[in-house]
Amino acid sequence: MFWESVKIALDALVSNKLRSILTMLGIIIGVGAVIAMVSIGMGVRDKISSSIASLGSNLIIVMPGAASSSGVRQAAGSNITLTLKDSEAIAREVDGIGAVAPSVSKQYQMVAGNMNWTTSVQGTTPEYTEVRNLSVQAGSFITDDDVDSRNRVAVIGTTVAANLFDTQNPIGKSIRINNAPFTVIGVLESKGQSAGGQDQDDTVIIPLTTAQERMMGITYVQTISVQAANAEVVDQVQDGITSLLRARHGITADKDDDFTVRNLASVMATAQETTATITLLLGSIAAISLLVGGIGIMNIMLVSVTERTREIGIRKALGARYANILMQFLIEAIVIGVIGGAIGIATGIGASYAISSVAGWNTVITSMPIIISFAFSVGIGLFFGLYPARKAALLNPIDALRYE
Repeated sequence: MFWESVKIALDALVSNKLRSILTMLGIIIGVGAVIAMVSIGMGVRDKISSSIASLGSNLIIVMPGAASSSGVRQAAGSNITLTLKDSEAIAREVDGIGAVAPSVSKQYQMVAGNMNWTTSVQGTTPEYTEVRNLSVQAGSFITDDDVDSRNRVAVIGTTVAANLFDTQNPIGKSIRINNAPFTVIGVLESKGQSAGGQDQDDTVIIPLTTAQERMMGITYVQTISVQAANAEVVDQVQDGITSLLRARHGITADKDDDFTVRNLASVMATAQETTATITLLLGSIAAISLLVGGIGIMNIMLVSVTERTREIGIRKALGARYANILMQFLIEAIVIGVIGGAIGIATGIGASYAISSVAGWNTVITSMPIIISFAFSVGIGLFFGLYPARKAALLNPIDALRYE
């Protein structure tokens, strides 16, 4: 009886092709929209996560606090409170540390031959590659000897290399940073844009002491980047850094910190929570089309019951019971949901790939929204087909046979 009912349902759909397509259209659009919208949301989440991860794994950033003048607090990081000694103390005394890299930065103009470019110059130590997940594409990175000797050497990003040297190999060539000569010893691997849209390849790295003493004339550091040994000890390391710096800076219990400690794990968690909410919102809006499709199924099934009243009467006269008629019309509604859901899945996957290739957006297709949307399409066919099916099953056979 079941497979006979499926065959009858398919025959009914084929005999009314246009009506069947229009009935399925709401389900197709709904399922396709859910898959496409969720894939966009997942793509945004992955993009943000990879961008934050590109800054460094298990990264903790220590910055000076806000300076205060005449009772007016200035911007965060404007205070001069962190030193190289603080960085060394963090690496030596805080448990769970993987690597520590102090740094300073400033915008400078660079000249190579008849080409010039203005970018951020970072003064740091060799540990910076480990803390910030950097790799050298060609040449080498700065060494401890470069830091100790205040050498005028530079490692440049791919954006800087392209703008100063075009297609030439920059290794060993000389550039002038703020009119001071530097030798290019390495080129960094490309990292692309950050989550905020900043070009991470538009940078130049020089030894920390060279930047402090030969370029900027300062003794403090602007940022201390700390890599925790693993994700489980990030909070512990952050608390340890806070306690150590408060003790080193002589900050009493009733005073605020003169520094800021930021944990990028919490930033990533917040970003993922936000994108998950956006994805859910997009999916929910798209799912409204599924409800509209369900209403369309109910309307068409009611029309089908009216058109087939005599058929129902004959079946009942020949012995068909309530359950037989109910199952027949329910299966027809479910078949519409199944076929519409399958076509919708193909449409949604195709739309996701089209959006990715045409708009350049990152889309991620996963099995979960496909399974859920397909299950919803079948469930909606069952739910909205129940009323027409009950109406058909409750028809009086005598009235049905008299119906014209």
